[in-house]
Amino acid sequence: MPLLYTIGRYTAAPAIRLAFRPIVEGLEHLRGVGGAVLAGNHLSVADEYMVGAVVPRHIAFWAKAEYFNGKGVSGWAMKTLMNSLGAIEVNRDGGRAALTALDAAIPALRGGDLVGVYPEGTRSPDGRLYRGRTGAARLALLAEVPIIPVGVTGTDRVQPIGRKIPKLGVQVTLRFGKPMDFVGRPMDSSNLRAITDELMHTIQGLTGQEYVTRYAPRRTD
Repeated sequence: MPLLYTIGRYTAAPAIRLAFRPIVEGLEHLRGVGGAVLAGNHLSVADEYMVGAVVPRHIAFWAKAEYFNGKGVSGWAMKTLMNSLGAIEVNRDGGRAALTALDAAIPALRGGDLVGVYPEGTRSPDGRLYRGRTGAARLALLAEVPIIPVGVTGTDRVQPIGRKIPKLGVQVTLRFGKPMDFVGRPMDSSNLRAITDELMHTIQGLTGQEYVTRYAPRRTD
């Protein structure tokens, strides 16, 4: 576990749990599971620290490349933070650059780590659940690990898009589903799509969100 993440486990995580008192359900589904893909809905930047605060293991979150490529002092600080937390850079433009996230995540998963992925690819602009991209399915098949669906509600009110300071007094709920094992399934495009659709349906069952059959518009902030 990265040093900064370890420090956060004993400082920031208890403070977050005390401040927000999140409702947590299904955490027992992580017991006895080695490497796994944590795949959840994405409402807010608060999703990462809320999930990280309640899961007693290191989570290597996929983080957009913009967090690693900022300019000036603030860009350097963000890059340093991401690297110190063990985040994995994801280039969302596609091509070979996008595959570097898979290259980095597979050894971590096979070594027993958790990798956090948001199949929607970006934060929901309106609280609805958008069509999932197939990266989580591809990653699980390549690393031969299960996917654990995660449903988070309330974080869009804790820290809506554009808000810098989290809002207290908001009820946050985190639900972890049963591991979904797709090991051995073929890795063709139709099967990746079917796995992803099944995953998104399961996440919707955890959150109760309205489902949108198109991809969410990507953000750069």
